[in-house]
Amino acid sequence: MADGAENGGGKKKLIIIIALVVLLLGGGAGAWFFLTGDEEPEAETAEALPQVQQPAQVGPAYYVILPQPFIFNVTGDKRDRLVQVKVQLMVRGDDNESQANQHIPLIESTLLQTFGAATVEQLRTPTGRADLRQQALASVQDAMVKVSGQKVVERVLFTGFVMQ
Repeated sequence: MADGAENGGGKKKLIIIIALVVLLLGGGAGAWFFLTGDEEPEAETAEALPQVQQPAQVGPAYYVILPQPFIFNVTGDKRDRLVQVKVQLMVRGDDNESQANQHIPLIESTLLQTFGAATVEQLRTPTGRADLRQQALASVQDAMVKVSGQKVVERVLFTGFVMQ
């Protein structure tokens, strides 16, 4: 009887180990299918979503440093504040980099107009600063389209931001 009890315990352990191995293999296979997925459904999903305009030229990213930081006053409810913003422009490809460098005075003027419309309340929050970056990008792209026929600038980056 002692042998029969030992065999029953051994069989139970073997069944538990096999069940654990099957669960691990099934979970691993499920994770693999989930992570690799089928490419066709993603393509259908991408077609169903609104199209985001891609830059006309895809190439290496270059950063155009604007030579001077922007210093401007913003109005607030209690008092006016002085703001300093350092800006860099992300462009793609050599042609866009040379276009951006050629039109730096236009870009600076456009950004100064955009920044001048900001308020203290807008600049206090990260969301407000992100909105200002988007407004600046749209303004710069519009100005560049008028001059060169291309958007040229892909992103406007704030590399320094001080408000006093």
